[in-house]
Amino acid sequence: MTTTTTATTLSATGPVPADGHAPPGLRPTVAGTPSTPVSTYTTLLAQVRDAGLMRRRTGFYVTAFVLVTVCLAAAVTGSALLGDSWFQLLIAAALGVIFTQYAFLAHETAHKQVFESGRASERVGRVLAAGVVGMSYAWWMSKHTRHHGNPNTVGKDPDIAPDVIVFREEDAVGKTGVARWFAHRQGYAFFPILLLEGINLHVTSYKTLVGRGRVDKRWHEIGLITARFAVYLGLVFWLLDPGMAAAFVGVQLGVFGLYMGASFAPNHKGMAMIPEGTRVDFLSKQVLTSRNVGGSPLMNAALGGLNFQVEHHLFPSMARPHLRQASVLVKRHCAEHGIPYTETTLWQSYGIVIRYLNRVGLATGGDVFDCPAATRLRPR
Repeated sequence: MTTTTTATTLSATGPVPADGHAPPGLRPTVAGTPSTPVSTYTTLLAQVRDAGLMRRRTGFYVTAFVLVTVCLAAAVTGSALLGDSWFQLLIAAALGVIFTQYAFLAHETAHKQVFESGRASERVGRVLAAGVVGMSYAWWMSKHTRHHGNPNTVGKDPDIAPDVIVFREEDAVGKTGVARWFAHRQGYAFFPILLLEGINLHVTSYKTLVGRGRVDKRWHEIGLITARFAVYLGLVFWLLDPGMAAAFVGVQLGVFGLYMGASFAPNHKGMAMIPEGTRVDFLSKQVLTSRNVGGSPLMNAALGGLNFQVEHHLFPSMARPHLRQASVLVKRHCAEHGIPYTETTLWQSYGIVIRYLNRVGLATGGDVFDCPAATRLRPR
């Protein structure tokens, strides 16, 4: 792992106590008081713009969309030709990858990386998300916008809110029974649980759309998602016998959920957390709570540009092809101003996430390896 400072400065090895102060390395701001990092961000942004890195790359995205769509057509054709064969499960796995690639394109479109027009970005993004991937664009935009504005910020970032997995020691304290047993091992369970994330994304999208809360373009999205599932499930159960069709859908959802989760998980888990109520300048907040994972062209394609998470958070509308060059400018800027910048490999990041989640889970108390009976009988 390479970084401009040590991991302890980053506070990346565990959650930071919510004591009302910013984590080490983060610069708190006071309303009405100028902040040096804020002004240096303005300088950095000017450098990025002067280098031409904020211009749209629509041609790149058209090519990417065509390639992914060709892969989808090939998968559908291959499935039709295979008939009732268990090799269909390979097609199902491929579809899990293909739908995730469409999700990356929907994500980038929503960030205005493809079109300058907000209306065009919204329309295309909604069709890709709801009509192709099967996720609510409105739900995702609400959640993702809050995350981008306050990454790893307690009480504001929905991505660290307690759920099956808990990301803060404070949320782990007090768990008992099965919940406590699971929390102690949640790091090891994290990636297997992602096999269910595809189902969760679809169910959460539908629950949001039929719920009582305000949803932009509610009926439009309900129509898109319903039509998408009708066509997809209709084709699968028409081509295959019921048992094989169910296995096909299960494999596709499992690969989709695992791929999606494994692409987003390395970016912030285990990085510095900002206590609730703390004001931190934009540059520090985005850099110190984010982690880059590798930078090869293959990694960039496989993760949809999410491997350059620092640059993506600093410049959300930057097209994927420009992220690598922008990272050079950002690294240099951070080094000049003493702002920690974290970059590691994908596999190292997974190890960090697993260890971090296990450490958080231990906050429930007790030793994960203790046997109660042995403790009572142990000589004193």
